[in-house]
Amino acid sequence: MPNLPNCPKCSSEYTYEDGNLFVCPECAHEWSLGAEAGNVEEQKIYKDSNGNVLNDGDSVTVIKDLKVKGSSLVVKKGTKVKGIRLIDEDHDIDCKIDGIGAMKLKTEFVKKL
Repeated sequence: MPNLPNCPKCSSEYTYEDGNLFVCPECAHEWSLGAEAGNVEEQKIYKDSNGNVLNDGDSVTVIKDLKVKGSSLVVKKGTKVKGIRLIDEDHDIDCKIDGIGAMKLKTEFVKKL
């Protein structure tokens, strides 16, 4: 069995080859050997509706009324959200809104304070 590289994301040793890609069964990360040589981890840049770069812990304001899926609640325009956490999912912001609770928001509907 050839000596396969460890996963660059989680350092797992249980990687396997799938065509010209390497796959990690533990974190589902896929990469090619050429990408490993560069070993440059690209960081996703999150921007608000005005193009300002967002970081973890920033405070933002909601720019339009947002219906909360599965309930009759509405997050009103101008609602301030403190201490956001950026995540790499469909909704980019994980936060807690006073009076509503834990929510996920899209960066296109907020502006940085």
